[in-house]
Amino acid sequence: MSQEQYRPSRGDSDRQLSGGRSSGGRSSGGRSSGGGSNVNSTLSIIIAVLALLLGFFILRDIRGDNTTQTIATPTQDNVAPTGAETGAETATTVLEIPVQTTIVLTAFKIQIANASGIAGSAGQLTTELQGRGFIVQPALNKSEITPKQTVTVVYYLLGSEAVAASVAKELGGVAVAAMPEPIPTETGKLGEASVLILLGTDIAGIPLPQSASAVAPVAPVVTIAPVSPVAPTTTTG
Repeated sequence: MSQEQYRPSRGDSDRQLSGGRSSGGRSSGGRSSGGGSNVNSTLSIIIAVLALLLGFFILRDIRGDNTTQTIATPTQDNVAPTGAETGAETATTVLEIPVQTTIVLTAFKIQIANASGIAGSAGQLTTELQGRGFIVQPALNKSEITPKQTVTVVYYLLGSEAVAASVAKELGGVAVAAMPEPIPTETGKLGEASVLILLGTDIAGIPLPQSASAVAPVAPVVTIAPVSPVAPTTTTG
């Protein structure tokens, strides 16, 4: 063989080098493609884990808010309605305790003015009331401008309401009123009296009814002596 037969041609050498580079290039590309797939898989896993954690925290916060709102905020169903909401009125019971008032008959004075037109009736009433323990000033007549009265009225000065009521009760329950102006007596004055009886025809000359404070009579006690038994008698024939 000649030397020309064994010498490789330049064209063949260039093709072999190009083929080797191409093969090497394909091997590098394969390695690059495998590394990118691994990174993408890792990022996907990390993102999924973060999403799960974020969803867990958000759900926990929502449940915590609902629990707090349920405890702290009362609902309309569990709030007891007030009286104003239901329209019901609250009843208030007021207990009236009667107070016993003791009237001292000698602590005030009475003036009687005759407005009945019956002579001597005011003097008669004066005597009767004095006999029951009242202090009564000498009787007077009514004033000239005061008309004849058919109904007896007991008038009182301020602060003598209770004693006036006591006097009216003694007269049989006549009317009671505050002292008029001017005072309906012939002098226009009361002297030391705080109660005025303007005597009308309804009780003039009539004896006063029995006082409520009068002592009721005690029924007599009858004693019956026991009867001794009589022994039976026997008659023989």
